[in-house]
Amino acid sequence: MKIIPEIQSAQEEMKALRRWFHAYPELSFEEEQTSERVAKTLEGYGIEVHRGLARTGVVGVLRAGHGNRSVGLRADMDALPMHELNTFAHRSQYPGKMHACGHDGHMAMLLGAARYLAKSRDFDGTIVLIFSPAEENGSGAKVMIDEGIFDKFPVDAVFGLHNSPGTPLNTFGVRPGPILAGSAEFDIRIIGVGAHAAFPQDGKDPVLTGAQLVTALQGIITRNKKPLDTAVLSVTQFHGGEARNVIPDIVTIGGTVRAFSEATLDLIESRMRTIVGSVAEANECKGELKVRRCAPTINSPDETQFAAKVMKSIVGESKVNLDVEPSMGGEDFAYMLQARPGSFAFLGAGNGEHRELGHGPGPCSLHNTSYDFNDEILPVGSTYYVELARQWLGGARA
Repeated sequence: MKIIPEIQSAQEEMKALRRWFHAYPELSFEEEQTSERVAKTLEGYGIEVHRGLARTGVVGVLRAGHGNRSVGLRADMDALPMHELNTFAHRSQYPGKMHACGHDGHMAMLLGAARYLAKSRDFDGTIVLIFSPAEENGSGAKVMIDEGIFDKFPVDAVFGLHNSPGTPLNTFGVRPGPILAGSAEFDIRIIGVGAHAAFPQDGKDPVLTGAQLVTALQGIITRNKKPLDTAVLSVTQFHGGEARNVIPDIVTIGGTVRAFSEATLDLIESRMRTIVGSVAEANECKGELKVRRCAPTINSPDETQFAAKVMKSIVGESKVNLDVEPSMGGEDFAYMLQARPGSFAFLGAGNGEHRELGHGPGPCSLHNTSYDFNDEILPVGSTYYVELARQWLGGARA
C-alpha cells in the first residue's frame, strides 16, 4: 500500500480524535459538541471554517495555487439512538446514544486528510471539507443542499466514503450507478372504534384492519412493481391495545421501503396510499399514511472511474472492486450526488478482530450494540481523501 508517510505518522492523533467522537456521540441535528470539536480542529490546522449549515453542519475551505477547479470531500457526524454494550475506555458516555455506524471514524479520516492538505498545500484549486449532520435520519445532506451549500461553496464534484465491516481490510468497493437504495420510511395509523373484546360488533377493529394491511402491502412488491426492479417493503412495527379483553381505538404500523430508483419508490408509495385507504374503508376504519423519503445513492460514471483509479494507486488494483454489490442500505449523500457529480465508496474494515468480543453479532456489523470502528483503516481512508483532492485538482503551481 502507498500510504502518505505524514498521514501514517499521524495515525495516533486520528485515533485519539476518533475515540473522543465515539465517547461523546450526539444524535441527528444535536451534534453541537461534535461540530464544535470538528470546527476547532480545522481552525487549529489554519483552515477557513464555516459553522451552522443545516444547524450543526461544518464546512472547511482550503485554497492553494491559482486553479479554478474545486472538489468536495464529505464525512457524516451523527450517532444512533442505541445503548452501547462495549466496556472499553472510549465507550459511549451518553446512555442511549452510540456511534454504531462509524461516523466517528469518517470524521477522523477527513480531519486527518485536512491536516495534511493544510500543511502541504500541494494542490491547485479549492477543497471543500463537508461535515454533514443528521445522516441517520436521512435529511442532513438534503438540508445542506436546500440551504445552498454548493452555491456558497461551489464544487465540480463531491466524494464520500463509508467503512464496511465484513469486507477484507483495506480494500475498496465502488460501482457506477446505484450503489445504495433510496428509502421511504412509513408510519400508518388505523383509527377505529374501541369495544369490549367479547362484543366486537360494537366496535370497528383496527387490529384486524392492520393485520390485513400488513399482508396486502406485500402485494405491491409481488404484483405491482416489475420483477426486475429490485425493492423491499418491511413492516417492522405494529402497536395497539393495552388489555387482552379490549379492542383498541387506534393501531400504528411502521416500516421501511427500499428501492434503487425514484420511479419505483413513487410507484410503491402511490400503491401504499391506495391500499391503506381502501383496506381501512373496507373495515369501516380510517387509514392515515405518512412517508419520509431519502433518494437512492447513484454514482456518476466518470467520477466513479476516477475514484477507482485513485483507490488503485493506494492499495493496488487487486484490492479495488469496481463492481461491488449494491446495498439496500440508504445514505443521504444521495442528495449531494443529485446536485453535483461524484461517487460514494466503501472501505473494508475487516471481520471485527479489533473489537471487544463476547456479545453482539459479527463480524461487527453496522448498527450493532457492540460495534466499534477499526482504527487500522484510518490512514488508508485519510490518504484516499488526500489523493482524491490532489489528483482531481492537480499539483499546486506558483
